[in-house]
Amino acid sequence: MALKVRLARLGAKKKPYYRLVVADSAAKRDGRFLEIVGFYDPNRSPAYLEIKKEQLDGWLAKGAKPTETVASLIKTKR
Repeated sequence: MALKVRLARLGAKKKPYYRLVVADSAAKRDGRFLEIVGFYDPNRSPAYLEIKKEQLDGWLAKGAKPTETVASLIKTKR
């Protein structure tokens, strides 16, 4: 089971916001996930990003790989 840290889309049409979730790589984008590790709202000015650092670091230590988008978000937050 390959784990990914990725974005799950929520919100209304044309007004998305996202959860940073840890999920199996075979799961659907908005499907089953293991844990929520953050939130991202690009519609706010400036964009809102909240990351639960302890949980994220724990999953990364267990071998979860962030997607390119999530990796760039993590880089901007640190």
